[in-house]
Amino acid sequence: MGTPDFAVPCLDVCAKDHEVVAVFTQPDRPKGRGKKMAPPAVKVRALELGLPIYQPEKLKTPENVELLASMKSDCIVVVAYGQILSKVILDMPPKGCINVHASLLPKFRGASPIQWSIVQGEETTGVTTMYMDIGVDTGDMILKDQMAITADMTAGDLHDQLMAMGGKVLKETLAQLEAGTAPRIKQDDSQSSHAPLLNKTMAMIDWTQDCQTIVNLVRGMNPWPVATTLFEGKTMKIFSAFTDRAEVGQKPGTIVEVNKSGLYVQAGNGLVRLETIQFAGSKRMHISQYMLGHEVPTGIVLGN
Repeated sequence: MGTPDFAVPCLDVCAKDHEVVAVFTQPDRPKGRGKKMAPPAVKVRALELGLPIYQPEKLKTPENVELLASMKSDCIVVVAYGQILSKVILDMPPKGCINVHASLLPKFRGASPIQWSIVQGEETTGVTTMYMDIGVDTGDMILKDQMAITADMTAGDLHDQLMAMGGKVLKETLAQLEAGTAPRIKQDDSQSSHAPLLNKTMAMIDWTQDCQTIVNLVRGMNPWPVATTLFEGKTMKIFSAFTDRAEVGQKPGTIVEVNKSGLYVQAGNGLVRLETIQFAGSKRMHISQYMLGHEVPTGIVLGN
């Protein structure tokens, strides 16, 4: 059970090493400017693999529960599926429902662990496999792998690395489940934290915050929903930003300096250099490109 591209390597592992009796994914949804119906990435891959595909709007209906029971699966693997499994379903497979989660549990339970690990300034993250229970990412852990988060890494960069890692950790997890050697490690709830579902409001920059917090927000919100601020009443998206010198004296949000390297904006404890930006109706561009056709005077205050 999975939906986005993050789940595809895990599907490949299941199909290569085991018998996949069915693939459950979300229904096709409208996508892009034309709002044309588009299949989930997992469906596309399952079609290539010739696997049976089911796309129920609601998994918990009696008909779908009965369908799942009839399949007599040894194990259900769930990776970013997007629907909650009822206790009846969780209790069905004798080897359990196994989830692949993109954080080092119990830290960052919830919908956006990849983005939140960067927003919160973490230096390491990873993938955890676990036995699912009725809580949100609270089940007993099986295996983990970890990696460093580099200072220039965006959520998109981290997503791609953890996506590959997820397939590798799942492969070993399923091998141990089959051999009867998979551990069951309880989570320490006191060490848990929540990674909420992202929205555009979270991506608005508060220029009173310190430089590193702002830069982490920009990295963590790239590629979606993208960090934003107001530039003379217009929404400006910011795709890359860097901490600069510890200069204080202007009102937070003030553009202190402009050159081909970026816009230097006053934050709570210094300057943040904005490098790649985008306005509505325009393409994304480096500030040096933007300056070829636009004048950006110093003294403008970004934000509300």
